[in-house]
Amino acid sequence: MLVLRAQGLGHAVPGRTLYQDLDLELRPGRITVVVGPNGAGKSTLLRHLAGLAAPQAGRVWLGDDDLRALPPRQRARRLAYLPQGGGVAFDLRVRDLVLLGRAPYLPAFGAPAVSDHAAVALALRRLDLEALADRGVDSLSGGERQRVMLARMLVSEARVLVLDEPGAALDIGHALALLTQLRALASDGAAVVLALHDLDLARRFSDDAVLLGGPTVRVGPTGQVLSARYLGPAFGVAVRELGEHLVFDPA
Repeated sequence: MLVLRAQGLGHAVPGRTLYQDLDLELRPGRITVVVGPNGAGKSTLLRHLAGLAAPQAGRVWLGDDDLRALPPRQRARRLAYLPQGGGVAFDLRVRDLVLLGRAPYLPAFGAPAVSDHAAVALALRRLDLEALADRGVDSLSGGERQRVMLARMLVSEARVLVLDEPGAALDIGHALALLTQLRALASDGAAVVLALHDLDLARRFSDDAVLLGGPTVRVGPTGQVLSARYLGPAFGVAVRELGEHLVFDPA
């Protein structure tokens, strides 16, 4: 059972500490959401969890392996990362961009196999992208492009998924579809961690939460962490819970 585990993570920027002594375990079958105000360190934490940057303190383990010590090809088969924005350098066709997600499995200078093309076709179908498969990426809207980048992530078959604001450019319908897809992937055994701005969606779709930005970093079950008691101090606002929804007022 592949688990991503952070131990004693600490990181500071000039003038303030983002987090220190942070322990976190991402388990198969569960979605962990990272929330907090702008500048609280959400993207920094996700880059540490993805092994793309070294924290100033602590270590991240992928199973029994030090994440930063894993060769990139091995890491890419086990962990996939979707950055915020997901820019593309060249105007590839959608299907060709998604196929790049199979790179960890392709031999050097080798052509994609039938199984690689089948994985691409499945990802396009699951994310409602079949009609866009032969379009150039530059012709897509921001939301469509983000769905393509998620499809590229899916074809890697990685079991740990790290996503930085994947719904930022999506309308509510596609945002809900994306989160539903992530829930299905978790149900199939993936460990998912993502940053979200929409706190109602975060509370609805996640099992566990990390709340940055307050006097204390909170980690635990979503219902406990994303409560009015802790959200108010973290965001500097007054928070009331109205049924399953949050109501925010100036502090």
